[in-house]
Amino acid sequence: MNAPEKVPASPEPHVMNTYGRLPIALSHGQGCWVWDTEGKKYLDGLGGIAVNTLGHAHPKLVPALQEQVAKLIHSSNYYHVPLQEQLAARLCDLSGLSKVFFCSTGLEANEAAIKIARKFGHDKGVDRPEIVVYEKAFHGRSIATLSATGNPKVQAGFGPLVEGFPRVPLNDVEALESLAATNPNIVAVFMEVIQGEGGINPATVDYLRAVRKLCDEKGWLLMLDEVQCGIGRTGKWFAHQWAGIRPDVMPLAKGLGSGVPVGAVVCGPRAADVLGPGNHGTTFGGNPLAMRAGVETLRIMEEEGLLANAEKVGAALKAGLQRELAGVQGVTEIRGQGLMLGIELARPCGELLGRAAQAGLMLSVTADKVIRLVPPLILSEAEAAQIVALLVPLIKAFLAEPAK
Repeated sequence: MNAPEKVPASPEPHVMNTYGRLPIALSHGQGCWVWDTEGKKYLDGLGGIAVNTLGHAHPKLVPALQEQVAKLIHSSNYYHVPLQEQLAARLCDLSGLSKVFFCSTGLEANEAAIKIARKFGHDKGVDRPEIVVYEKAFHGRSIATLSATGNPKVQAGFGPLVEGFPRVPLNDVEALESLAATNPNIVAVFMEVIQGEGGINPATVDYLRAVRKLCDEKGWLLMLDEVQCGIGRTGKWFAHQWAGIRPDVMPLAKGLGSGVPVGAVVCGPRAADVLGPGNHGTTFGGNPLAMRAGVETLRIMEEEGLLANAEKVGAALKAGLQRELAGVQGVTEIRGQGLMLGIELARPCGELLGRAAQAGLMLSVTADKVIRLVPPLILSEAEAAQIVALLVPLIKAFLAEPAK
């Protein structure tokens, strides 16, 4: 109630300048729509970057969180948190895995996965364990997750990076097998099933199966980063399930709490007991409010059939974009699955972020040339058609301009 109604006219003088912000501040939302403090309405094709699974002000989520806030927001992990077990059991049931560590963010989940792999290696007698990572990957901005990330731009200025992350191209089985043959210190493979920040680059089903087979043969951990592509976004609970495999370690976050910060590392039998008391911990992770958000998010998703909706509406959105952009020079590829789609253009298109906002559409541009759409999973086919109607003219107009 005490928040300012208007954005100050001057730049934020006390906030670190770490984001290239648009001159917009959001006030409230409803469903797949949000309004800014000036009253302008936007169709949310970004979902808080794949976070707002249930959209905004969902009528089942809001009262549940209000009830929890009135009971208990936070308690230390010195004590049992019954909602942790409730959410963990559900995640294990959905994934076929066995144990969960809760944290608050995707970065923390990925950092925990790296620690699990390192300790797994040490427990096997590997003095300098190494984790295979990928070109164009993004796992976070801590020093370790930044080192695992495959983007020199975000790494620049933060060296020396952490060692122990040999890198290969995505979907290249021979490159991974060649590395396996020459590096005895590998203990895990760490990959996104669909690279998000790297440009919506999916791992193929065949590649995922081949990596699972190689990890089994070598005794490595298969660690699948589902921070952005998990929690129903592709039409299954987890994107790797399209390949019919199971990972040993699966970091989650973003959509798990529908906007309340929740991170998790879900582990199978090979990795579930690697960490013991004192090996890892968190202050905020797994607190009652976060766990209630996770429990209710999964419950509502199931009740409302949002996996099927993501698959159906995502297919309609992709088909609409393909139809309207067919033959347009400068459109390189439209790719992705479910409600995680990327439109790659032939040149950098960051300015479309602002142009789309002016047109009443929220989206992002990642990897310089890829328009990313990750809307709430409640998106309707009519709203998907509206995204197409708003976005296609912007793309055509941009590509018709001379390259700068």
